[in-house]
Amino acid sequence: MARIAGVNIPTDKRVVIALTYIHGIGPKNARDICEKNSIPAEKRVNELSDDEVIHIRETIDRDYMVEGDLRRQVSMNVKRLMDLGPYRGLRHRRGLPVRGQRTHTNARTRKGPAKAIAGKKK
Repeated sequence: MARIAGVNIPTDKRVVIALTYIHGIGPKNARDICEKNSIPAEKRVNELSDDEVIHIRETIDRDYMVEGDLRRQVSMNVKRLMDLGPYRGLRHRRGLPVRGQRTHTNARTRKGPAKAIAGKKK
């Protein structure tokens, strides 16, 4: 099992797909990493040599912000918004949708389970 950026990536999948298991690397970045290291798209993780794994690891460390650093940066950005108090920060603070979605119906992922209101029954 290859371990890249602190994540055990699955060995039976293609390299392009397996790299997306790393937080901060999507399909586009995974393809770019494979192109930079001249790894064919159909190659699987268990077929990689140790040198190729090392090259992938070095490329990710050098060119991409992933895993812990990325999570820390995102949480610091959200915390900064909450401290400054703009509209987006208030929405984060209240646990409501931040990007203009409706809340009269829907938004259950962000608001949590529905709370019953006393005396609402008709």
